[in-house]
Amino acid sequence: MKERKYESLEHTADVMIRAYGNTIEECLENAAYGMFDQIADLSGVKPLKSFKFEIKGEDPEQLLVDFLSELLFIHDTKLVILSEFDVKYDRETLQVEAKGEPIDRKRHEIKNAIKAVSYHALEIAPEKGYVQVLFDA
Repeated sequence: MKERKYESLEHTADVMIRAYGNTIEECLENAAYGMFDQIADLSGVKPLKSFKFEIKGEDPEQLLVDFLSELLFIHDTKLVILSEFDVKYDRETLQVEAKGEPIDRKRHEIKNAIKAVSYHALEIAPEKGYVQVLFDA
């Protein structure tokens, strides 16, 4: 049986997920996957384009919000759907490679518009195997 990457959590107006992993990197990768899986059906998204970037921050919460916000920025400005994520974490730095393809409305089912990543209800618990994120939808 394949381990689940994330689950959707109940929230009144917005979108909230809990992403799982055995490491902080895996939790972050699955949070990114979960965010994009809320935006669109990722089953047909191909890793045709690669986007690499670095995030620096002093605390894990800031790194997580900045990481997901940068991915949303790429989605909004490059008009791509991302489906594969590779994250390397080193105390105050995230090295990220995200892969996906340009949005094709004939092939990609768009489900939600996520506007922002919120600090509200943010929880980072890699020792418990998850991170929790609320998105403004």
